[in-house]
Amino acid sequence: MSGIGTLRRAAVGFLMLVAAPALAAPQKPVLDAAEAEKPAYLDTLKALVSIESGSRDSEGLATIAALIAQRLKALGGEVELLESADASRSPGKTVLARFKGTGTRKVLLLAHMDTVYSKGMLAQQPFRIEGDKAYGLGIADDKHGVALILHTVALLNKIAAKDYGTLTVLINGDEEIGSPGSRALITRTAADQDAVFSCEGSPVGQDALRLATSGIASVQLKVTGRASHAGSSPEQGRNALYELAHQILQMRDLSKPEMGLKLNWTIASAGSVSNAIPAEAKAQADVRALRMADFDLIETAVKERIQNKLIPDTVVEATLTRGRPPLAPTEAAKKLGAHAKRVFDEIGRPLSVVERATGGGTDAAYAALEAKGPVIEGFGLRGFGAHSNQNEYVALDSIVPRLYLLARLITDVSRDRAK
Repeated sequence: MSGIGTLRRAAVGFLMLVAAPALAAPQKPVLDAAEAEKPAYLDTLKALVSIESGSRDSEGLATIAALIAQRLKALGGEVELLESADASRSPGKTVLARFKGTGTRKVLLLAHMDTVYSKGMLAQQPFRIEGDKAYGLGIADDKHGVALILHTVALLNKIAAKDYGTLTVLINGDEEIGSPGSRALITRTAADQDAVFSCEGSPVGQDALRLATSGIASVQLKVTGRASHAGSSPEQGRNALYELAHQILQMRDLSKPEMGLKLNWTIASAGSVSNAIPAEAKAQADVRALRMADFDLIETAVKERIQNKLIPDTVVEATLTRGRPPLAPTEAAKKLGAHAKRVFDEIGRPLSVVERATGGGTDAAYAALEAKGPVIEGFGLRGFGAHSNQNEYVALDSIVPRLYLLARLITDVSRDRAK
């Protein structure tokens, strides 16, 4: 009986092996072209990182925008440098390029060229490669994404994959400050696209795409009191700093992590000299939410809390300013994300498609406001240390897989094969 049992188990194992779907082989021309593109990609990455382009550095932003525009034009794009819709807040222009293909589908690629860093920091933190990492200011957020777009277009040109109707590239210079000068352009441009792919990166330990990101808002809190001499007559004053501290402490429990709603006080200031009771104090809170309606909940709660004051005769004012909207997963995005997983499987790599926001905002949310097609974030490289001044890097072994993934998704959407 034991021999028969062994034979049965072997037969069952064989049938399971035969029934299991085999992984599709990678498309060799695309993969070979991605491999060949890597050295040029690194050269471009160095060139981009070597230009300082803080969100309010008009000179640096003009320099990097001109370089990107020149590269896109050399690749065959019809290129425009568009002025900011809010130049007082964001001086950088937006690079918009359109590539005409032979098909009918429209695909939009997004990235941003601005960084959070102050002018002059490049001298202490130049581009460098150490082992399997490339370091530099803004390299993970989001200059690798700009380079990815440039070299994906170059890759498609080299393999003559122009099945799209229009491939549009939009690279803005004010993402780090909320995209005040480009958000309307992003929404308008995305409205008639069949797919939108945004090229922010993935965490260093995980290849991922994101179908959801948090919405971002801020609360501005202002307290007006009465100044007085801190030594001889403090009792005659109304200490705005005390009242501000009271307000912040009584609003420290407004977050609801279980529903993705977060409020954290991050900035505060009061007074101007040490020997005077401060007559004015201000604070600002960072707010994240998964639904636009949650901003209304926070606004209502804040307005209710400020009615409870510690210091009589003070005036407390609170204002909620809505920024980026949340990006919510759609059925079309889930379907396309599942296809992306299969494409990554072709090269033997796992890909996570994340459907719940983790806290970060994205310009992809502006694109999704009126988009008819799926919007997916996270096509960029794996990286680490965004907004840090020493440890920001991207993983070099993610260059080829990400070039392959983005090129495949563009061609598969264009050929109606992303099913």
